[in-house]
Amino acid sequence: MPKESFLVNRIKSVGFAFKGAILLIRTEASIKIQVFIAIVMTAAGFYFEISQTEWILQIFAIAMVLGIEGMNTAVEKIADYIQPEFDVKIGFIKDISAGAVMLVSIASTIIGLIIYLPKIL
Repeated sequence: MPKESFLVNRIKSVGFAFKGAILLIRTEASIKIQVFIAIVMTAAGFYFEISQTEWILQIFAIAMVLGIEGMNTAVEKIADYIQPEFDVKIGFIKDISAGAVMLVSIASTIIGLIIYLPKIL
């Protein structure tokens, strides 16, 4: 079987990644909430006419939350596949993964407050 070209391989990889993002959004309640929040914050950015730097920080914060939530979901799915029954060690791993989402979410909330509180007040 001939080896695929680099370009064909990259295009397929992007397709798999896109499929994964759609699956994540369609199947996970927490991501649906976070995508909704991302849309609201994007609308707020247009409404308050935030600066280019504020846009960069906001987009980065949104991407971090969504990306880490995606990784958290992947960790949970793998853990549940490996050990479908309750297991203390698996629970520990899942808690750490959820904690990473919480930390990024807190940082993103602080970024949002720094951007929007002065504009609201």
